[in-house]
Formats: sequence, structure tokens, C-alpha cells
Amino acid sequence: MSDQPNITNAGRLRAVATLFLKLGTTAFGGPAAHIAMMEHEVVRRRGWLTREHFLDLLGATNLIPGPNSTEMAIHIGQQRAGWGGLIVAGACFIIPASLITLALAWTYVQFGTRPQAGALLYGVKPVIIAVVVQAVWGLGRTAIKSTFLAAVALMAVAASLLGTNELLILVAAGGASVLFRILSRARRPTLAFVPAAMPGIAVSHFPAALAANLPTAIAAPFSLSALFLFFLKVGAVLFGSGYVLLAFLRADLVDHRHWLTDAQLLDAIAVGQITPGPVFSTATFIGYILGGTSGAIIATLGIFLPSFVFVAVSRPLVPRLRRSPTASAFLDGVNVGALALMAVVVIALGEDAIVDLPTAFLAATSGFLLIRLRVNSAWLVLGGAGVGLALR
Repeated sequence: MSDQPNITNAGRLRAVATLFLKLGTTAFGGPAAHIAMMEHEVVRRRGWLTREHFLDLLGATNLIPGPNSTEMAIHIGQQRAGWGGLIVAGACFIIPASLITLALAWTYVQFGTRPQAGALLYGVKPVIIAVVVQAVWGLGRTAIKSTFLAAVALMAVAASLLGTNELLILVAAGGASVLFRILSRARRPTLAFVPAAMPGIAVSHFPAALAANLPTAIAAPFSLSALFLFFLKVGAVLFGSGYVLLAFLRADLVDHRHWLTDAQLLDAIAVGQITPGPVFSTATFIGYILGGTSGAIIATLGIFLPSFVFVAVSRPLVPRLRRSPTASAFLDGVNVGALALMAVVVIALGEDAIVDLPTAFLAATSGFLLIRLRVNSAWLVLGGAGVGLALR
């Protein structure tokens, strides 16, 4: 990792804050796109992390609950500027999206409608495709170290396209890599670390499945404390992308508690899609609808707080994984599995984003500017938004 010893920690904190405020304001497109933009900024442009280290953090992030891109921001902040960086990076990535969502929620409550952003997204989505493709290609060249790992990646893509659970894919990819290492070495390696990691994954996944099926009180009375505890639970048990959030919210807030209608929930999800930054900022919108500004703050704190805790607790895991040959093989498998999931996201996004010649041209031009001229992806996103507004 490239570093300059003369930079003070305060300087690093300022750099972390500046970067993640920018990303929180311009990172459209969901978790895969956010992670691609982070890779472009901290690996390619600034050299804060090597590709290998970035991949290891991505693999570890995929094995804990919560919003992946937010947790990557927190990890990167901690690596760059210590514990202060952990808090600053996460807060700066979350706050812009939450403030934009809060403004949209106020508009929604005052006027009963949400702003339409079709023209904006028409131009932004093709740019996001180029950003994610560049990241998957660059990270893939580092992660796929052998023919076997290439095969694991292809099988993970196939499993994801068939609808297999994301966490199951990651664990299976890691397990296959460990098994291959055992068979190829023809000797019994140390498994000292694997029991400590693998049961933690299985146990941490159990509450997610359980929480989605447990009944809650019907027509429960609303309170800020109940709102906080609900979103704290969601942030603590939700695996996968922010899009899985819809199922959790509908089961609890619409069907059981009756705090929201289906129409309000769909509007909340739509706002989460059209704003930059983490999709979990949907919680801000719902909190404002239910409890005004206090509700928005409470809901936002509740859903994001577990991410800071999980990253802080799991932070020592990554170097320990790399020190153990068996656990290192497991992480190699998880890394290619995570990239396979990103590749599938590109396929899904591409079908929705590249719909005509202008969008195809935008995607191709953005790819050229990223790869050959190394243009900052944030400027390309803003440019795409401008083109979309001009064409629509």
C-alpha cells in the first residue's frame, strides 16, 4: 500500500472525509457500483490500498450482515486513518444520501408525490455499467489466481443466475477452495482458524432467516423506540444487497405493524434507488413519514449502527485469514465468489440501463474514458446525469 509518512493522521482524516463525502453525493447505482467507485478512488487513483488488500476487505464485508458498500467505506476509513477514519468514512458516506432522502421525504409529505428521476437515471445508469465492468475486470485479474479459481467464479455466476442465496454462494466458493488446497497438497493442513470463522458465518446467517419469518405484533402502536429497535434489527441481520430490504420492510411494517401502506413502501424504495449513496437510506424516508425529523434520525441511526460494530469486530479477521494457509484459501474462494456476484449485478443492470443507441454510446464512451484516460468516475456520473436530462 502506497503511503507518505509525512502525512499526519489529521490530514488522513480530512482526505477520508473529502473522498467519502464526494462518493456519498455522487455514487449512484447500488452496492456493486459504489464498491467499483471506491476501488477506482482508493486503489487506482490514490494507492491507499493494494488490489489484494481491497479484495480481502470485500470478501470479509460480504460475510457480515449489513450494507456492503457502507461497510467497505468503513473498512477503508479504518485502514487509512485508524478508528477515527472508521467513523468519519462511514458517516461521510451515509450523511449526504440521508440528507437528500430527508429532503425528498419532506417534499413527499408536503405534496403527496415523489420527484420523478427517470431522465436523470437514463443518463447515469450506462455510466455505472462502465464503472462496475472496469472494477470487476481489474479486481478479477488479481483475484483469479488459477484455473481452479476461474472455474469457481464461473460456477458462482451460474448459481447466482439460478437464484441461489448470496451467502451460500460465498461459503461454498470458500469451502471449495479449501477442499482443493487439501487435495492438491495431499496432506492435512491446519484447520485451527476455520472452525472459528465458519460457525460464525452459519450462526450469523441464522438470525436473518429467523427474523424474516417471526411474527410481530399486529397493528403495533408506533413509537420512536420501536422504530429504532426495528431498524436496528434489520441492520443487524440483513445479508445481501440493499434490495433484499424490501422483503423485510413489507413483512414487518406493512403486514404486521400496519405502519405503512404498500404504496408508501414502494415510494420509499423508489427514493432509495434514485438517490446516491447507500440504498439503506430508504430508512430515512420511512422514519420521516412515520415520525418527522426525529423519526428520520432514529431510523437512520438504527439501520446503520450495526455496520460500524460489525466492521470494528471483524477488522482483525482479515490479517488472521491471510496468515493461515487454509483460511487464506477460504478467503481466495470468497473473493472470486464476491466478484461473481458483482458480475451478475452488471448483467442485471445492463439489461435495464442500455436500452437504445444513446445509452450504449454513453456506456462505451465512459468505459474508454475510465480505462484509457483514467477520468474520475464521479465526473462521469455527473456528466451522464447531464446528458440524461438533456436527452429526456
